[in-house]
Amino acid sequence: YSDSRGLFYESWNKKRYDNCIPEKIEFVQDNQSESNLGVLRGLHYQIEPCPQGKLVRCIKGSIFDVAVDIRKNSSTFSKWVGLELNENNKKQLWIPKGFAHGFLTLAKSAEVLYKASGFWDKSCERTIQWDDPTVNIEWPLEILEDKYPLLSEKDSNADSLKELAKRNEVF
Repeated sequence: YSDSRGLFYESWNKKRYDNCIPEKIEFVQDNQSESNLGVLRGLHYQIEPCPQGKLVRCIKGSIFDVAVDIRKNSSTFSKWVGLELNENNKKQLWIPKGFAHGFLTLAKSAEVLYKASGFWDKSCERTIQWDDPTVNIEWPLEILEDKYPLLSEKDSNADSLKELAKRNEVF
């Protein structure tokens, strides 16, 4: 609800999500990140025994948010979906267990909040190359004006999806 005083909206309602998501979700951790223009985070996920589902939203700025299916027996294995999440459209993206997640910051800065259904566990964390040709994500890189996305060391050294699948580190 928006009027001259400002804005109110319900960002989480268990009853509504229980009707939309086939599995029972219990969120155990909330995470927040702030990123500058051109920062690309991901593609991250956690393997068993500590997988995570994530409900992602951008409360300041704008991001291009991506989920990649990494369930090896799925008909959509290695396929991706992406959409812009920003402070104006108030959209959220549900990323179930068995999917990798990443985003590119499209604004001067962006704040991203996500609810996680599992606890973070470094030993279970895996990263797929953001530009993996098997996945072939169409990142909106034109926003960077011919510059390379800004990556963390972990993301710069990520494995390909094929390598991770070969090691049985996918779902």
